[in-house]
Amino acid sequence: MDMEISPSLTVPASELSWRFSRSSGPGGQHVNTTDSRAELMWNVATSAALTDEQRYLLLRRLGRKLVGGVMTVTASEERSQLRNREIAMAKLAELVRTGLTPETVRRASKPTRGSARRHRAAKELRSATKQQRRRPLAE
Repeated sequence: MDMEISPSLTVPASELSWRFSRSSGPGGQHVNTTDSRAELMWNVATSAALTDEQRYLLLRRLGRKLVGGVMTVTASEERSQLRNREIAMAKLAELVRTGLTPETVRRASKPTRGSARRHRAAKELRSATKQQRRRPLAE
């Protein structure tokens, strides 16, 4: 099943690879036989679904989460393998979405006149408090 990340970006199922293993944690009779933990892998470095710009952005921003250009997401929250597969796909899509969103640039601004006045008043109050702690001058 293809993974839709945004209306303009869909990762084909052929680029996704799955691995299943036994989930950790408590269980019952069924726990020793089911591989409910889902691990989803997607090679960002060689993906044909991405443009060169998108690939560069993802490799730069998500570099710590990639091992050899491959992004891996695991899900073992649910007991059902199917549900864990859905969760893993949602996690991967969200990671890619956040990696591709443009960074907002902070514009420098001056403090407002009121905040500058309050800042100055707080400094004067603090100064007065510290001056009162001094030893009186001997005359």
